[in-house]
Amino acid sequence: MGLFSLTQELAIDLGTANTLIVHNDEVVVDEPSIVAIDAHSGELVALGEEASRMHERTNPNIRTIRPLKDGVIADFNATELMLRGMIRKIKTSGSLFAPSLKMVICIPSGSTNVEIRAVRDSAEHAGGREVSMIYEPMAAALGAGLDVEAPEGNMVIDIGGGTSEIACISLGGIVCSESINVAGDVFTADIQNYVRQQHNIRIGERTAEAIKCKIGAAIPELEDEPEDYVVTGPSILTALPQTVSLSYNEIAYALDRSLVKLDAALMKVLENMPPELYSDVVRNGVYLAGGGALIKGLDKRLSEKTGIPFHIADDPLRAIVRGTSIALKNINRFSFLMR
Repeated sequence: MGLFSLTQELAIDLGTANTLIVHNDEVVVDEPSIVAIDAHSGELVALGEEASRMHERTNPNIRTIRPLKDGVIADFNATELMLRGMIRKIKTSGSLFAPSLKMVICIPSGSTNVEIRAVRDSAEHAGGREVSMIYEPMAAALGAGLDVEAPEGNMVIDIGGGTSEIACISLGGIVCSESINVAGDVFTADIQNYVRQQHNIRIGERTAEAIKCKIGAAIPELEDEPEDYVVTGPSILTALPQTVSLSYNEIAYALDRSLVKLDAALMKVLENMPPELYSDVVRNGVYLAGGGALIKGLDKRLSEKTGIPFHIADDPLRAIVRGTSIALKNINRFSFLMR
């Protein structure tokens, strides 16, 4: 009968920047959310890390596409191709036939019905037979080890590639939340603009992303200062190669305008929070998840702004998919899952 046990359970974090898939409690796929497509035939050329290496380096015959923008599907066909390709990477042993896929996928809390439908349709076209969804802040809270069903307030901030989700959670539900399109992609664009305006150098998205990962900072004074980052690019004025050394203080200045919007969204959620839950949050602290949580000094900046302790979740890049995996195991118990 083992040959006919054909259900494969997958927890999927379909992110703007990265897609992660958990199968049997293991992260089996962790790849950039990008595909390379033949411009003439529309066939898939590469996906994930391989396609990422082609990004901004392709010839006219190959297009690289990031299928998700601001946390939602921007290109339905590319998303389906990407999901199919990534699911195909998961090794299935002991099955004679293609397995039936049972999925839980996390989505932004501000998703409209149309956007939710698009995610469901993409998952079903990629082979999903039973598709459930969970809001990202709830998945982040589960991944951070919080008891989301407890009668107390827990607060999480998930800073992904396309959106930042701020939510207060109690009794298995989101009490108040705010979703803003200020996240990793905006931070990357801020760095590109800063280098162009202040140093007259053009840099690509990949270089700006590398700068953000190495010396991205939220405050101009860090205890553990990272080394300066040396970048080379064409001068806007002469088109000749120019090299400049960037410090983390400069990047903190470049990111400040966007981080102010994150501060404002956080204050809005705190203002709308019931007093009893507010006292719980002050006592328990706020948990940061997602790639944006790795920006140096962000927890300190937010703590100084609010007077509330901030904690960075263990392995914040994978906290959301870990939480999605927990939801998958408790699919019949958690009432907040959307089926």
